[in-house]
Amino acid sequence: MENLILKIERPASGGQFIARHEGKVVMIKGHVLPGETVEVAIENEKKDYLAASAVKILEPSPRRLTPPCEYYGVCGGCSFQHVPYDMQVSIKEDILRDCLRRIAQTETELAPSIVGDNPWNYRQRGQFKISGEGFGLHKKGTNEVIHTDKCLLMDHAINKYIQQANGLVQGTRIKELHITGGDSLVAQIITRKKALSPAEAEGLASQLINAGLSGVMAMIGDTTPLSFGKTYLTTGLLHYKYTLSPPSFIQANWSLNQSVVKIVRDTLLPLEGMKVLDLYAGAGNFSIPLAGDAEVTAVEGNPYAIEDGMRNLEINNISNCAFIRSSAEHFKPGDHYDVVVLDPPRPGLSHKVMIKVLELLPERIVYLSCNPATFARDLRKLSAKYDIESVRMIDFFPQTFHIEALAFLRLR
Repeated sequence: MENLILKIERPASGGQFIARHEGKVVMIKGHVLPGETVEVAIENEKKDYLAASAVKILEPSPRRLTPPCEYYGVCGGCSFQHVPYDMQVSIKEDILRDCLRRIAQTETELAPSIVGDNPWNYRQRGQFKISGEGFGLHKKGTNEVIHTDKCLLMDHAINKYIQQANGLVQGTRIKELHITGGDSLVAQIITRKKALSPAEAEGLASQLINAGLSGVMAMIGDTTPLSFGKTYLTTGLLHYKYTLSPPSFIQANWSLNQSVVKIVRDTLLPLEGMKVLDLYAGAGNFSIPLAGDAEVTAVEGNPYAIEDGMRNLEINNISNCAFIRSSAEHFKPGDHYDVVVLDPPRPGLSHKVMIKVLELLPERIVYLSCNPATFARDLRKLSAKYDIESVRMIDFFPQTFHIEALAFLRLR
């Protein structure tokens, strides 16, 4: 088909927008805004919609911004830098509402969204790709690495480090360097098996530490990781100390994460005498604060997160929380729980976990999701037994199309 001239109607998931051509839905990729008139190229014709990409903005929105990042449109990380922040929030709320309506089949009104104070420099973890030029990020839609000396989403300390350490990673055989910040910076080297000998890994780690890291873990293929220096950092989680090593999951927007944790804890109170099951516990992001009032069972499959979690219990002198190394699917509950906390990966709850939760029938469920579609799918299944008390959007990742959501459910 020839290029079409279309008016953008509304947002869709994954950073796409919707227009119509002769009554047919057109899903458009590109940096567009609702209300704009755009020339688009049709890339694929499906049975019930057309897939297209924006070629030229013919009538821009008066609200369109000039993106501040020189890599915008080339790097695959951001998709909303041309969108005013209040509109970014509204777009994500609209997408979440649409998922709830279409997939969960509920007209639940959204509670106020949880947003941070600053939509820039919020990331406490950066997953950098390494090329011959040094630190970089993937070019949009490819595995090609584009060199970058800063990312406007990264914490200032991480940006400063990649600038001063760039020469150290040039010409090395490492594929990625993941940097996490707290009271210090720690990093994780990721590369292919046999790409580095233990002696080479130690030499490189020593140089990286001298440039400003407190510790490095080297993951060389599937071999046992090598550790150099102090490989965990300490940060605050409400009034608790929270430690974390590079292979553990961390919510990259740590400042906003604290707001979410506080809302979860405060909404569940009072918790005295109650039993809580945290099925995707990580190093204790929710378990540690909830254990201030309740007896908590924290289930996690990552051995590094378990190690971090046990350390977190010790340094906070918490005795009423137990970490169990198990996947959510293989965990065998031997008790009744008043509250179940769910924070699954993007695919949402597997059938096995959904059955488990519905058999446990806790009085309350807290569900945190990073995928509105699977979130809505799971809410629909849970609504057979539960009423939805509240749902809200969480904007952990400003400037990107990623959407997270938080729901509280109560047994009917």
